[in-house]
Amino acid sequence: GLLLAAFSASVCSLLAITVDRYLSLYNALTYHSERTLGFTCAMVLLMWLLCLGVGLLPLLGWNCLRDQSSCSILRPVTKDNAAVLAVTFLLLFALMMQLYLQICKIAFRHAQQIAVQHQFIATAQATSTRKGLSTLSLILGTFALCWIPFAIYSLVADSSYPAVYTYSLALPATCNSLINPIIYAFRNPDIQKSLWLACCGCIPSTFSSRPRTSSDV
Repeated sequence: GLLLAAFSASVCSLLAITVDRYLSLYNALTYHSERTLGFTCAMVLLMWLLCLGVGLLPLLGWNCLRDQSSCSILRPVTKDNAAVLAVTFLLLFALMMQLYLQICKIAFRHAQQIAVQHQFIATAQATSTRKGLSTLSLILGTFALCWIPFAIYSLVADSSYPAVYTYSLALPATCNSLINPIIYAFRNPDIQKSLWLACCGCIPSTFSSRPRTSSDV
């Protein structure tokens, strides 16, 4: 149950960040007035309650204690229930892909408009756009490499398969939760500001004077 709750929280956190980034561009004018601290805390709390609910499923009947032959690689979750979880994950990943594609389109359109208004050099704007696309590719690529093998394995394997295969595929999925903060910390200026505030209580002057670009998405 704890494992399911932790995995669900990891995936849902990435999905929540993706939706938040999309809304910050799609509703740029009203985003900061609508996304208050109270609203954000409420959404985080709701997400964790949902994930804890997923973690309680084995206690509520999603188990193979009465029929060991129906066990999946995620004991004591049954094969059918593991398949539901794996398909749900793949659908969430497809949704994230679609949202990131929309983010790229909106960010590229905004970048073109800003470049025309401020008469930026085309090569500089292209570099900014490429940086944004590389960040999104790095996030999605890492997520896919860590999670998709485990999800597919959950669909095709059962409890008769050696446990070492399950552990070797579950470990990257677990490590994805450690990799993501590093990616965001080094690629997203907003999170860099938060880390500076949390650790040092100040923000370097380079952040204050630096204009926000499409690559910050």
